[in-house]
Amino acid sequence: MGGSLRASPGIGYELKRLRPTTPAFDGLKDESRLEGYWMLVRLADGWSSGRNKFLKRGEALFGAWHGRDLAGVCGLNIDPYVEGRSHGRVRHLFVGAPHRRAGLGRMLVEAVIDRARRYFTVLNTRAPREAFIFYERLGFERVEGEEFVTHRMVFGKGN
Repeated sequence: MGGSLRASPGIGYELKRLRPTTPAFDGLKDESRLEGYWMLVRLADGWSSGRNKFLKRGEALFGAWHGRDLAGVCGLNIDPYVEGRSHGRVRHLFVGAPHRRAGLGRMLVEAVIDRARRYFTVLNTRAPREAFIFYERLGFERVEGEEFVTHRMVFGKGN
């Protein structure tokens, strides 16, 4: 699925478009599930059923590789909870334990933001409470009173 999108020589990670059908993905999925997070299980189920293959306009699924290891995942979808196609949504962010605190989550979400800026006017996410500060440091604003959105980034007019 194409070449490298971004390499970060300082931390040795490479971002590439991802298909969650590799054995490396299964290892990361199992790790997330054992930690009580189901986003990668939902990602795999959506992919295998054809419900979500990240193929609609603007969508993408990124994997962060450290050598042969898949260290993290983050996707961008058209927000399924908003009518129309002008809102994107950060999906399925997960970084494996050995790779945390190295800037990898930031690198993945920044790749999603960069892509979203070209296709959407707004980028939404529903983050767990422990990730609120992470998203706010990236420039997302906290949203109150919306069931499916905890944070939002507004890009402005036009795509």
